[in-house]
Amino acid sequence: MLADNVASFQLVVNPEQVSDIKTMLSEVSSVIPLAESDIQAFNQSLQLRRRGASVALKSQLTEEEMARFAVDLWRFPGVELQSHLVRRYAYGDLLAHVIGYVGRPNEADMERIGDEAAFLPYVGKTGIERYYEEALHGRFGYEQVEINASGRPMRTVGRVPAHAGKDLQLSIDVELQRVMAEAFADQEGAAIAMDPRSGEVLAMVSLPSFDPGLFVGGITHEQFAALNSNPSRPQFNRLVLGGVAPGSTIKPLIGLAGLDAGLRRPQDRVLSTGMFHLPGYSRGWGDSHRGGHGWTDLSKSIAESVNTYYYRLALDLGIERLDSYMSYYGFGQVTGIDLPGEIDGILPSPADKLRRRKQKWYPGDTVNISIGQGDWKVTPLQLVRAVSGIANGWLRQPQLVTRQRAGFDGDWVAVPERASKPISPNAGNVQAVRDGMAATMRPGGGAWRAAIGASYPMAGKTGTAQVVGRKGIAAVDPRSLPLHLRHRALFVGFAPADDPQIAIAVAVEGGGYGGRAAAPIARKVFDAWLEGAEGNY
Repeated sequence: MLADNVASFQLVVNPEQVSDIKTMLSEVSSVIPLAESDIQAFNQSLQLRRRGASVALKSQLTEEEMARFAVDLWRFPGVELQSHLVRRYAYGDLLAHVIGYVGRPNEADMERIGDEAAFLPYVGKTGIERYYEEALHGRFGYEQVEINASGRPMRTVGRVPAHAGKDLQLSIDVELQRVMAEAFADQEGAAIAMDPRSGEVLAMVSLPSFDPGLFVGGITHEQFAALNSNPSRPQFNRLVLGGVAPGSTIKPLIGLAGLDAGLRRPQDRVLSTGMFHLPGYSRGWGDSHRGGHGWTDLSKSIAESVNTYYYRLALDLGIERLDSYMSYYGFGQVTGIDLPGEIDGILPSPADKLRRRKQKWYPGDTVNISIGQGDWKVTPLQLVRAVSGIANGWLRQPQLVTRQRAGFDGDWVAVPERASKPISPNAGNVQAVRDGMAATMRPGGGAWRAAIGASYPMAGKTGTAQVVGRKGIAAVDPRSLPLHLRHRALFVGFAPADDPQIAIAVAVEGGGYGGRAAAPIARKVFDAWLEGAEGNY
């Protein structure tokens, strides 16, 4: 059970029976300490409540607090102890960005949900809790009662039955989730693993994280301030809200576009001399090997991340056709995962540059974006969807909830399969890209060290998302920069390479190079999933 409800006690107030709210609050606080956040939440709920409805004052009372108040209960007409159910998150910060959390309804919730929010003790604020709000809390039942001029009920004139909320089953594997989080150690970033055969999300982390239970009973000012002042932004879900340039992780997809457009065959070669120049441009665009990589075909261009191959290919494709392929692969649009707030990122284009920067597009812009630099902004979700497409041949919509049931005695019903489409009309072209990604993990490839000793073949592509650029032709050594300015390390891949069962995207903030920081994280996740089936997590 990832999230459930447990019995607890709270203080509730019926304002119609309290002559002086301010005095009542002062006297209650002399018996049971009330935090400023308790009083603020109470006053806010007081404004939103319907006539006759009670308002929670303090939740999750301890046994000592209940005993103290019970002794003085006679002093507080209109205030009573009441049992209720409280949301409990069994895995705390491990799943905070997946499940999200609930909290007391506010004005924004009233606008979003409607008047019914006034009757809800909690509403979903983030994550699955927010996305599946209506399914989880069901529908309240109520009676329509006729009252007299004194407000006394006379007779019942109608009833609306209640409908229980649903249970949800997620595709997340908790032990794989734990392995993924621990693989980051003290690094910050995000990762997501997906089954490329179905689109089901197996694990996803955004680090650092936070304890969602803090918000259930009303977070204190001190706790909220600590979260907000943390420069690492624990509440920020890097999976759906965070976007970075994809760096070289985009190269397999651009290579596939070149094959499908008929501009390249897998065996076609270009010469890498270490520096690429556009006619009429004084600046040059370099390769990772300053002396060049020599003659390079598709497989070598992926395995050794040869920039020149992609500079030329992008120019041959042209920005309009390049954008068309990248849009088809899912960039510049949401994936449709069942989480709220997902951003669409940025797919660089002449129209986008003109709109945001009031500048026209130059051939040098096309060269920049061909290696995942420039105005790109992609999410880990978009990357894992795209690499899953290469792994399986189909672009599938990521999903978290796989089954639902109405109550404990209901039958589990599978969620309908999400939309999918082939990544390419040519299976041979997709296989050529897979072969290049498999070569990345062998000696001579950009991430071969991460594959040493593996009992299965894997495929991948490293990348580096620049936070600061270079000036002229002088390269910037990211290790010389403060952590927040260092390049983000990226890795996408799948395993086993010859029978993909898991695909992954990893982004490590300040990690530098993908092969050093991100690929080892992916290896640990692959090992846990593929070799942990017999209890080796």
